[in-house]
Amino acid sequence: MKKRALCILSNMNAGGAETFLMKMYQAFDKKKYQLDFCLSINKKGFYDDQIEKMGGRIFHITPKTKSIPAFRRELREVISQNKYKYVIRITANDFGLLDLKIAKQSGAKICVARSNNSNDSNSIISKLSHLLGRKLFMRYVDKKIAPSDLAAIYTFGKKAYMNGEVTILRNALDLDYYKFNSDGRNSIRKEYNIPEDAFVVGHIGRFMKQKNHSKLISIFEEILKRNKNAYLLLVGNGELEEKIKDIVQSLRLNNYVKFTGVRRDIPNILSSMDVLIMPSYYEGMPNVVIEAQATGLPCILSDAITSEVKITEMIEFCCLSDSSAKWANNVLKYKNRKREDTKKELIAAGYDIKKEVKNFVNILFNE
Repeated sequence: MKKRALCILSNMNAGGAETFLMKMYQAFDKKKYQLDFCLSINKKGFYDDQIEKMGGRIFHITPKTKSIPAFRRELREVISQNKYKYVIRITANDFGLLDLKIAKQSGAKICVARSNNSNDSNSIISKLSHLLGRKLFMRYVDKKIAPSDLAAIYTFGKKAYMNGEVTILRNALDLDYYKFNSDGRNSIRKEYNIPEDAFVVGHIGRFMKQKNHSKLISIFEEILKRNKNAYLLLVGNGELEEKIKDIVQSLRLNNYVKFTGVRRDIPNILSSMDVLIMPSYYEGMPNVVIEAQATGLPCILSDAITSEVKITEMIEFCCLSDSSAKWANNVLKYKNRKREDTKKELIAAGYDIKKEVKNFVNILFNE
């Protein structure tokens, strides 16, 4: 009999945690296992069509921010009426583990928590809810997984991490799918009217404070001073997108900065770049950096990002406090860098999807 698990998230847009789930979902045997999704944002997500095509069901419920009693009642109905034994909650903040308490009370047997970040906010309210959630709801977590040591410690605590209670499940991927593609490189550049010989830097991520796009624009401005044939690709969407567009316009960079929106052809996007830049304030274990290394793309990252992401020699870290000019100089060192085949290194580091999907299935379905 096919085993079904319920995944609880806000939405299924193209974020890191959502992409992690989809990679696992796509790779395992759907004749034996199935994922369904309970989402608290009643708006069509990036992956919704793909989920339904693979046989997954999507439930929309009232978000906690609107009504905790309604959220609790509707989540309980979804779990009890569909008799879900296996439930996974993706969260960074431990208050999100309230959902697993509800799941247990509704009949779930195995409740899995997966951390998706190494921080979530600097606000006092967020920190208090995080600590309170850990104290109140951690008892309802049967299994803990995280993409990195930092994410594990942040969500589950140092003691749980040191005691070996957290399984590090890597953001693995199909390495052949992400291999560098020269045709893909040329097609993306042609689509955005970028010369073949241009120096293209880029970023893939939601337009939100965490990603630090304002710093990124400042870095690119310095790059352009040193190389007039440079372009910036910004992939994604989000609440700060219009603000960043205003900054780009005020600096008269419109001809050089390309806003692509959310894209499905990420291997081609990465192949079109010469350097990926990520000046984030924090990250759990950024999927895109693993994907970038699979295409042999050099990456310049903030030192706030976990060092675990450095699988190949394609990675260099810069201090967030360093000037944009210093960042630009580091980026430009890779101007004429040739792409390298990194498949063997990624396999050796455990990032082949074929192995990690087995671990994911074993954890979630208690096998």
